Amino acid sequence: MTERLSDVSVRIGSVQQLSAVITAMRGIAAARSREARSRLDGVRAYARTIAEAIGQALAYLPARPPAATRASQSRHGIVAFCAEQGFVGAFNERVLDVAQSLMAREPDHTSHLMLIGDRGLMSAAERGLAVAWSAPMVAHPAQAASLANRIVEEVYRQHDTAQMTHITIVHAGPGPSAAIEVREKEIIPFDFGRFPPAKRPQQPLFTLPPDVLLARLAEEYIFAELCEAIMLSFSAENEARMRAMINAKSNVTRTLDELIARSRQLRQEEITNEILELESGESELP
Repeated sequence: MTERLSDVSVRIGSVQQLSAVITAMRGIAAARSREARSRLDGVRAYARTIAEAIGQALAYLPARPPAATRASQSRHGIVAFCAEQGFVGAFNERVLDVAQSLMAREPDHTSHLMLIGDRGLMSAAERGLAVAWSAPMVAHPAQAASLANRIVEEVYRQHDTAQMTHITIVHAGPGPSAAIEVREKEIIPFDFGRFPPAKRPQQPLFTLPPDVLLARLAEEYIFAELCEAIMLSFSAENEARMRAMINAKSNVTRTLDELIARSRQLRQEEITNEILELESGESELP
């Protein structure tokens, strides 16, 4: 009986340690999600500044850039943002569901999947999806600009070599409910129609031809869009991890309560047996 009680005591200690780890992980995830959301305003302000510059440059072009259309032999690139670490529930599956749906719409399987996040790579392999290019997801919001630069370089390399004519990003975003909200946005070809021309009373000084300036501003705007997608995805990933930790905490608490109740029962049985042994010993005395 003593051995059984000691075994339960060891299990209680292990579960208490696990509970402490879960609490710490939930706290870290909450802090990271808040930090990512706090940086979104800066990213969006930067995007608005670039948008204003695009509108001014458009006002001085001889003609507006042609509207984005799909070529008959288009090749679609899909950049899917998944999680780098685990304990995120169905986060990766939801993102890949949307990416796979986009791929299925393409005739003759003319789509390439570019994947961000190691856990996403594992999920893609389980689905039998071919990944044309991949990169690790950020571990901290401060790394977003570096990752966005890597993606921009790869996206333009693929586009310039005509391997991909259209690029769509797929990422999750934090939502008001527990459901994961997955968004998609086409970033290439660049849609200049979103930006109304904005002439100023005094013409700005251009050091580049307007068409060259527009191309560079478009690339900078895509960079801002990618930074926003990374921040949103990172925040959503950590919110998913928080929910997973809350569920795990509930399960651990229930297990701990059961073990404590069992240890009390065993302790009571042990005390009862000791009393019975004492009584039987006294009855045997002459």
